[in-house]
Amino acid sequence: MSGSTLERITIEPETQAKACVIWLHGLGDSGAGFSPIVPALNMPAQLGVRFIFPHAPEQAVTINQGYVMRSWYDIKGMDIGNRAFMPDVLASEKHVRDLIDEQIAAGIASDKIVLAGFSQGGVMSLFTGLRYEQPLAGILAMSCYLATGESLPEALSDSNKATPLLQHHGEQDEVVPFMAGKMAFDALKAAGYDTQWQQYAMGHSVVPEQIRDISQWLIKRLS
Repeated sequence: MSGSTLERITIEPETQAKACVIWLHGLGDSGAGFSPIVPALNMPAQLGVRFIFPHAPEQAVTINQGYVMRSWYDIKGMDIGNRAFMPDVLASEKHVRDLIDEQIAAGIASDKIVLAGFSQGGVMSLFTGLRYEQPLAGILAMSCYLATGESLPEALSDSNKATPLLQHHGEQDEVVPFMAGKMAFDALKAAGYDTQWQQYAMGHSVVPEQIRDISQWLIKRLS
């Protein structure tokens, strides 16, 4: 199977890689935006966790006056129900699937792979992870919403119906409304997903307390 064409930053563990975290950035950022987080996560060496921070494709973004920037999908308006331009979401899902498949082909079991993302990247981690046909170790969705608004995506995979989800959101998020994240959580919970909600006194960002919580969750998922 051919690998992903996405450029990325890869941080290898000190020991042989036995697990992987694929971490998707937000609008206008790049993999370099989150890659410095790895030392702060303090993963035990024996877990052998490889981190991959892919760069989204460059494309015009309507709400940003059509400027070309790294984006997993176009945003044509601020209404959460229609914020994610679905043809782009599906194209980016293919890129993310290729990344997962690439790691499986390299010898990492699917249930040792965590799909993580912030903002647009969180939207993609939920959309892709919930539809992926092999069981993942976990899905981390930070400061985001469902690509499909109030409803869950179509073609959900039974393989990830029991996969642990962790959803984080800032109480003062000025970019993605707090209630949009909570709406996604409520929809997942109502559908029987094993999801956990944590909120923080922050805006559209990441705080040290949150990083500690993510570290503990990742260690549990990948041990």
